[in-house]
This record gives sequence, structure tokens and C-alpha cells, in this order.
Amino acid sequence: MIEIKDIAKAFNGKEVLKGITSTFREGETNLIIGGSGTGKSVLLKTMIGLIKPDRGNVLYSGRDFYNSDKDMRQSIRREMGVLFQGGALFDSQTVEENVRFPLDMLTDISAAEKKERVEFCLQRVGLEGTGKRMPSEISGGMKKRVGIARAIVMNPKYLFCDEPNSGLDPLTSVKIDELIKEITEEYKITTVIITHDMNSVMEIGQNIIFLYQGDKLWEGLNSDITNTKVPELNEFIFANKLLRDAAKENQNK
Repeated sequence: MIEIKDIAKAFNGKEVLKGITSTFREGETNLIIGGSGTGKSVLLKTMIGLIKPDRGNVLYSGRDFYNSDKDMRQSIRREMGVLFQGGALFDSQTVEENVRFPLDMLTDISAAEKKERVEFCLQRVGLEGTGKRMPSEISGGMKKRVGIARAIVMNPKYLFCDEPNSGLDPLTSVKIDELIKEITEEYKITTVIITHDMNSVMEIGQNIIFLYQGDKLWEGLNSDITNTKVPELNEFIFANKLLRDAAKENQNK
């Protein structure tokens, strides 16, 4: 479980996060949604330690990340897996080397153990037999799967996904969503997903918070999101529907 309490952040005097509080539960896909510039990515970066908040706390299973010593923060970081937008693979490394990278950097296990773990993770995301290929030789959806394999190779307790469906076609997006949800439930991971995709919200969103201009305006289940009386959220949902309809029309041409 991850708890964020009164997280605030400003840049050059402009408040980007205005005191966000929420709880992200273990074994569930927790989604942070909102339009561009609403603070989603900044909130995620404060949670994983890339940006220090001006105010507030982030607790990992009761451990206060920002008020812990260096060793404790390092210990918590080793329990995190991160899927960056676009996959963020190393172009000069093979698929296998990309997945193995966290093991090389953060563990002292044997080469044989690393090989076994990498092969297991690639198999888990449906990419067995691709280890020797280069990122340039695989599709965008496969790159996202490699990114997921790398994110789970350390057996994380906490998984963060930044726009996992960015740049993917609708069918591949659904498959990536299903894979993330399966892994979350199978390994009881606390998963936090940044997205603006309403398909993801309706299909895998178990706990959702909606950000608007740095404020949390709504929090709830995907089954309740279409009945909200929050006008900004209704506008966001409607805008997404228009974009989805336009994308379907283009595909059918």
C-alpha cells in the first residue's frame, strides 16, 4: 500500500500540486487521470523520488519515504518497478540486456540466476525467444512489454506506469492493460498508472483519482465515474469519447 498525504509542489512560484492526499491499495490498479498539465506526471515523480515535494509525505507500507535515512530510501527504491512512457529502452542493448539492467545495477546474484529471471519475465509478458533481438527490430507494443518485463524483474512491491498505452493502437492498448492488471493481481503489487485513456479507466481502473489544475477533484471506482456531478470530470470523459470516436473513424477508412 502507498499513502500520499498533502503532496504539494510549485515551480517558479506556480503551484502544480495543491495538497494531494490518497491511498493506493495492494493488488489493485490505481489510476491517476486528467488532461495534460494537470500534475499527473509531477505527482508520480514525487512518489518515486525524482522530484521532492514542497510539502507532504509519501508512505510505503507505513515507511515515510522523505523522512527516512538514505539506506531506507534505497531499500524502498529497490522495491519499485517503473514503466516509463515509450518504454525507454536502451537502443544499443538487446531485449535481454534491457531486462537484465536492474539486476546488473542493483544485485549481486549470479549470471545464471539473472538469466533465469530474465527468461521468466520475458515469458510472463509473452516475449519468450526475443532476448537476442534489438529494440529497433520489435514493434511498439513489444517494446512496452519489454519495459514491463524490466519493471518486474526485481519482483517489485510497487509498480508505476507512465502512460503505458501512449502511441499504441487500440487493440495493443487493451492487451497492455490486461497484462498490467494480470501481473498486479497475480503478484499482489501496488500499481499506480498515469493515463488519460478512458478505455483503460473503464477496463482496469479499480481506484481512480482525477486531477484538475493541481487539485484532486474526484476519487472513486470506474463503475461510478460516469455518474459524477463534477463538471470538469464530465468534460474530460466527453473529450476522450470524441477522440476515441475519431480514432475509430480513421481506422475504418
